[in-house]
Amino acid sequence: MTRRELVRSLALFIVVFIVAPSVVLAANALPGQIVPKECNVVGGCQSICDIATVAQNVLNTGIYIAVFLSAVLFAWAGWLYLTSVAGNEVSRAKEIFANVAIGLVIILAGWLVVDTLMKTLTNQSGGFGPWNKVCELFSHASALV
Repeated sequence: MTRRELVRSLALFIVVFIVAPSVVLAANALPGQIVPKECNVVGGCQSICDIATVAQNVLNTGIYIAVFLSAVLFAWAGWLYLTSVAGNEVSRAKEIFANVAIGLVIILAGWLVVDTLMKTLTNQSGGFGPWNKVCELFSHASALV
């Protein structure tokens, strides 16, 4: 396979499997708005809850992008592996597989460490991380007072 055929195949793959479904389904590229609507006023973010919401949205978007890119890179490595003729391309594909897997494990392990740390600091157990419930913690504490 020549380089020109490879580029054409990759462009066709991107159009058919990424661009077309997004246009047809009118899907958003990212999971949601990073800055909450409350921060888009003249004074900006007014409380710690808004900052926690921004942090949660950045985290969600980062993980979303990382998982998407890892899927694309896994597909690319698989393509290289299947179309390789020489041993050089096979070793390159295996290296890409290994690097993407290691990177994905590091990203998800980082999320798990932050989740555990937040649970420990806020004395909560069960469920997913309390950083997405910081505002509920503050409103619950102020209701008790």
